[in-house]
Amino acid sequence: MVLKRKIYQKLLNWKTTSNGASAILIKGARRVGKSFICKQFAKSEYKNSVFIDFSNVSKEIIEIFENDSTDLNLFFAKLSAYYRIKLLIRETVIVFDEVQLFPKARQLIKHLVADGRYDFIETGSLITLRKNVKDILLPSEEDHIEMFPLDFEEFLWAMNDEATIPFLYQCFEKKEPLGQALHRRVMNDFRRYMLVGGMPQAVVEFIKTNDFAAADIVKKRILTLYRNDVSKFARGYEAKVLAIFDGLPGQLSKKEKKYKLSSINKDVRTRDYEDAFMWLSDAMIINLCFNATDPNIGLALSGDHNTQKIYMSDTGLLVTQTFNESEYIDNELYRAILFDKLGINEGMLMENVVAQMLRYNGRRLYFYSRVNSANRQNMMEIDFLIANGKKICPVEVKTSAYRIHSSLDKFRKKFSARLGDAYILYTKDIMIKDDVVHLPLYMAMFL
Repeated sequence: MVLKRKIYQKLLNWKTTSNGASAILIKGARRVGKSFICKQFAKSEYKNSVFIDFSNVSKEIIEIFENDSTDLNLFFAKLSAYYRIKLLIRETVIVFDEVQLFPKARQLIKHLVADGRYDFIETGSLITLRKNVKDILLPSEEDHIEMFPLDFEEFLWAMNDEATIPFLYQCFEKKEPLGQALHRRVMNDFRRYMLVGGMPQAVVEFIKTNDFAAADIVKKRILTLYRNDVSKFARGYEAKVLAIFDGLPGQLSKKEKKYKLSSINKDVRTRDYEDAFMWLSDAMIINLCFNATDPNIGLALSGDHNTQKIYMSDTGLLVTQTFNESEYIDNELYRAILFDKLGINEGMLMENVVAQMLRYNGRRLYFYSRVNSANRQNMMEIDFLIANGKKICPVEVKTSAYRIHSSLDKFRKKFSARLGDAYILYTKDIMIKDDVVHLPLYMAMFL
């Protein structure tokens, strides 16, 4: 099965507009499909391609980079001979896969692009960590794009459904309900998406077998890979990284979702764990969400990095990690979540999937929290804040048991001059009530 991915169009836009004037760097978590999309794009859009995987590269190739890169004629001649591929001017792409493992190749991009003969694509994770950029000059001739797990539309494409999302967008634009029958069907598909997640191998396995447990086996392997990566690449603070990673389900299952380091050790400070948070974020295993203490159009200006929420980058992986005490997750447990019979973890999964969809849209994540233990009436928390033009839109995520939105009411009253639309994301159909736009969870992708 070949999965259709939206990032393909972004690569096509880069190829057309750049015309060799820049390389492109695809940053994403491991197993998110970076290598596959590069191979697919190279095969379809170029006559020839060279794929250099720095996680499994020969000594001979490393020697070519180290000894011959000052003479690009010789450099390209040796690459061509080694891979037995004729390099065609302006019709060949050279891919540096997992380039963070050999930073000198990334530094060389400046000169390769200036040469102008071929196109260059890089892929990597942990790109900004100090050790992966130490002693190299970062190329300015490098465009960056982020690659995420499949979004809901890509998940539906995998199920041969290309009609649903365009219709949902029409309903979103007009704020018109879908009707109960269609909403129920889409909501069921969306719950399947939450449970399976968007990691390509897990999606393919689920589509092939229609078996949640089969997809879960794949996700367990990915989680094991992530843990092994921590041991290999986070040396010196791997215990802190694993403590944060392993504690995610417990933190998210609480009503108060701000990450509390006291759950690890009551004496630690945030700055003691800064490198650990950065490692997980740069690996794109987690999505960080910061408290905007003074919500305004520049949310980053008031972002409090000492008060943060942490979400798993893929909700399907969160499901598997949450129930990892079982040898495998049987289909009965999945059906309980699918049909809304496991309410204890429903809010955790829903808030995580909204964070995942907002990040896919390129948004940095912010929330608002005000704590006043002396007067609970002054306390409020808004799950997410998004900028829309010159206005701020508060977003609350509610479960099927939702009845009131007191924090949202207080927030709207306090910051009324700064606000655009206010949104409730929940499990029911579109509705506008009390000047609040109520949207089904799956429409978070349109925000």
